Amino acid sequence: MIQLHYSPGTASMIPHLLLEEMGVPFELVTLDRLANAHKSPAYLRLNPNGLIPALTDGDLVLYETAAICLYLCDAYPELALAPPLGTHERAHFYKWLMWLTNTLQASLITYFYPQRWVHEGNTDGTAQVKAQAEARIGGLLDQLDGELARHGGPWFLGQTFTALDPYVFTLCRWTRNFASPPARTRPHLGPYLQRMLLRPATQRVLQTEQISAPFV
Repeated sequence: MIQLHYSPGTASMIPHLLLEEMGVPFELVTLDRLANAHKSPAYLRLNPNGLIPALTDGDLVLYETAAICLYLCDAYPELALAPPLGTHERAHFYKWLMWLTNTLQASLITYFYPQRWVHEGNTDGTAQVKAQAEARIGGLLDQLDGELARHGGPWFLGQTFTALDPYVFTLCRWTRNFASPPARTRPHLGPYLQRMLLRPATQRVLQTEQISAPFV
């Protein structure tokens, strides 16, 4: 059986949402981040980077959120959570998946952990990194909003729900407490996030992970 090693509200919410949408059997293994469970020897054998999530499926051990999503799409092609291989739509799916993990998520990590990018004790530098990251994220959210406006569909890739939607939802959710306008304030992202919230799979994940309002 598939096992997802997760911690509530983190990037593991992305494959958690995807698994709930898929309706396949899976088991959640909770990691207590406050107890540094993701740095334990047992977990480091699954993910030597000490990051969340990790997924196991029989003998397969997989980390990196985007890779987990691609594996699940390819393992269950009948669920059509990614466009068909070799199509232009699939190429754009790859583009946005890589953009979400390498551009938006990376910028969000910089925002939440700015101290990683300066010398220890450099509070002014930390504040500058955080402010610059927040400004950059604002432009990236505008880019997401513009893509939804461009095609006018209900889901991020257009008319069809795909594995991109849990990714967009989770990363947008991380901006909910921003001082600058969060994702939900944008004219197309706001209604999109509400549509995501109405999905039964999303409601199940929020309940399981004990996520409280504000949800986005």
